[in-house]
Amino acid sequence: MRIERLRTEWDIDIRFVHFPLHPKTPTEGMTLEQLFAGRGIDISAAQVRMKQLMEIEGLPYGDRRMTYNSRLAQEFAAFMVTQPDGEQIHNRLFQAYFADGINIALIENLIEIASGMGVQESVCRDELSTGHYRSAVDQDWERSRKLGVTSVPTFVAGQHAAAGAQPYDVLEQLLEHSGAVRR
Repeated sequence: MRIERLRTEWDIDIRFVHFPLHPKTPTEGMTLEQLFAGRGIDISAAQVRMKQLMEIEGLPYGDRRMTYNSRLAQEFAAFMVTQPDGEQIHNRLFQAYFADGINIALIENLIEIASGMGVQESVCRDELSTGHYRSAVDQDWERSRKLGVTSVPTFVAGQHAAAGAQPYDVLEQLLEHSGAVRR
C-alpha cells in the first residue's frame, strides 16, 4: 500500500484527518443511484474504475451498492487511534465499508469491527455513546474546509496537496516539494 511505503521510505508522520464526505447521508444509508441521481455519473463504469485502482493498490473492493454516513465511524476512529495498535482501525473500517458493504454508521457494527481488534465491547459502547471525540472530528472537518479538500483521499504535505488516488511518484513529488527527507 502506498501509505505504508511512504512511511517506510520517508521520514514523515502520517495522520489521517477526517473529512465530511456526504455528511447528510442518513444512518440507514442510501443507494449509489440515490447518491448520484441527476449527476450523469455512470455508476457501473465508476465501480469498474474504482475496483481497478484498488487492485493496483492491493486493496480489497467489493460490489459496493450503498453509501453510509461515516461521522460516527470517524469519531470512533479518533478514539481508536489512542489505543494500542489502534491505527489499524483505518484499514478495518476501509475493509468493512468498501469491501464488505457494512454500514459503519451503526454502533453495533463499529463494536464488532473493534472487537476484532481486541477492544472490549463495553469500552467501545462507552466511547460511542459519550461523544468525547466529536470535537476532534469537528476540528478535522474545519481543517479540511480551510485546506479546500473536496474529495478523498487528499494528501497534504506542508502547503501542498494532491487529491484523488495518486500514483506513488506523484506522492513522492508532493513530499519532495514540501521538504520531506528520505530515510
